[in-house]
Amino acid sequence: MKSGKYLAAALLLASISSVGLSGVAYGETTAPDAVKFVDDEVSKSLTGAAGNVESGRKVFANRKQGNCLACHANKDLASQPFHGEVGPPLDGVADRYEAAALRAILVNSKIALNEDTIMPSFYRLKNGVRTADKFVGKTVLSAEQVEDVLAYLQTLKDE
Repeated sequence: MKSGKYLAAALLLASISSVGLSGVAYGETTAPDAVKFVDDEVSKSLTGAAGNVESGRKVFANRKQGNCLACHANKDLASQPFHGEVGPPLDGVADRYEAAALRAILVNSKIALNEDTIMPSFYRLKNGVRTADKFVGKTVLSAEQVEDVLAYLQTLKDE
C-alpha cells in the first residue's frame, strides 16, 4: 500500500512541475545562455507559452523591473511621468517589428541591434561594464517577464 501512496505523490509532483501551480501548461524555460538567435531573431518562446499582456505592461512601466519608460516614450502609458528620449518611441512598434525580432531585442540587444547600443539586454547573464552589482551573473528579467513584455509590445500598433 505504501508504494501506491508514493506513486500517487510522484504523479502529483510530476503534474505540478509540468503544468505549474497556476494550472496552465508550459514548456521548458530556455536558459539565458541557450537562447538561439537566427538572423538576429529569436523565434521560439523562452517559456514555451505566450506572455500576458497586462503583466507585460506592468513590467514595462515598473521603474525597478523593465524601466522601459526611462528611455522610450509610449502614448499608451501617457499617465506615467518621465518618458525618455534616448530610445525611439514605441508607439507602433508592433507594426515595425515581428515578434521574433522584438524578443531578440529584449533578450540580448547587443546581438539584435548592435554591440554599442545603450539598451540593456534583459535576459543575458553578462551585460557589460555598466552592469549594476546586483545583476552580475543574473538576468534583469525572467523568461516569463520577457514574454510578458513582448506580448505587451505586440499590442502597440499604429492606429
